[in-house]
Amino acid sequence: MAVLKVKFTKTRRDKLAQILWVLNWVSVVSGIILFSLGLFLKIEIKKRNEVMAKGDINSVPNMLISVGVIACIINFLGGKICYDCSDANKFSRWKLVMLPYIVCTFCFTFCILVGALMCYTMRNELEESLYLGLRNAIKFYKDTDIPGRCFLKKTVDLLQIGFQCCGNNGFRDWFEIQWVSPRYLNMASKEVLDRLKSNVDGKFLVDGVPFSCCNPSSPRPCIQYQLTNNSAHYNYDFLTEELNIWVKGCREALLDYYTAIMRSIGIAALLIWWFELSVLIGVRYLQTAMKNVLLLGDLEGESDGWLLENSFVETAKYNINVIKNLGKANQISTVSGMSDPNIDVQSTNCDKTNVTTKSIPAAS
Repeated sequence: MAVLKVKFTKTRRDKLAQILWVLNWVSVVSGIILFSLGLFLKIEIKKRNEVMAKGDINSVPNMLISVGVIACIINFLGGKICYDCSDANKFSRWKLVMLPYIVCTFCFTFCILVGALMCYTMRNELEESLYLGLRNAIKFYKDTDIPGRCFLKKTVDLLQIGFQCCGNNGFRDWFEIQWVSPRYLNMASKEVLDRLKSNVDGKFLVDGVPFSCCNPSSPRPCIQYQLTNNSAHYNYDFLTEELNIWVKGCREALLDYYTAIMRSIGIAALLIWWFELSVLIGVRYLQTAMKNVLLLGDLEGESDGWLLENSFVETAKYNINVIKNLGKANQISTVSGMSDPNIDVQSTNCDKTNVTTKSIPAAS
């Protein structure tokens, strides 16, 4: 029994074909939107590539870009098919193409759904990438004279100013690394030498942060050094007073930023998926209705359209059997008792023969 069978008149078939023609062109625009969203996300990730570790974070934008391009091609072809389906004579040339087209479109809409879901499952990979990338960027903050690292100071400073953050997890991350270049340290100073000797690795560690961590909204002048020393500053208590530096870590700030972008892109992709699925359902109805018109032979009469010719269970069983038979198509039948199962040879009896041999004439 057909699933969701609908009866179509000549007028309803023509209107359906015209509506689907318009919707397919709208779908081309939606494909351009998907492409643009994927390109936008890729550019945004590229902007902070220096503070991200290499990983699979580009899989989502690449997926959206690919799906967007495919959407434009498939829906452009779908618009041409639906436009020709308003005429039964023109439909005959698309008759063999429509079913493969519907199958390909179904797979394509499934890819849109996967892309939308990936936008919501990318957070863990992105968080790990940001954690490792920011850790390395902060570690090499002082290496302004080393090629390949000289840009990291500017990158980190602009990042902390732009996103109002400090450090990887927080401002205390700067306490654990030497972020001042040795060229700017006075090695003749006893204080500097004592601080270098007090560290096992010989690093110049201070309880201070770069200037880019300062919060300009604070009424108090920025305190960058001796943040944990209450006696070093007048009327200051770092445990109770709100610090005049950014408290949020850059990993959290960037993660919130990209999560908001991907959530918006995911919603847009889900809406496009629903739209593409509705167009696909309409194309399926049009294909079955036009196919039944040709079978009936009355181009002006009524015809039935459906989503599935048989029930879901019967359709699933049929497709499973088709898949199973595909593996058996190239197999060669075997004969029991043969040592080589890949050779199909009829068994013979060497002791008996049904062929009459001709006598050899005697030599004269």
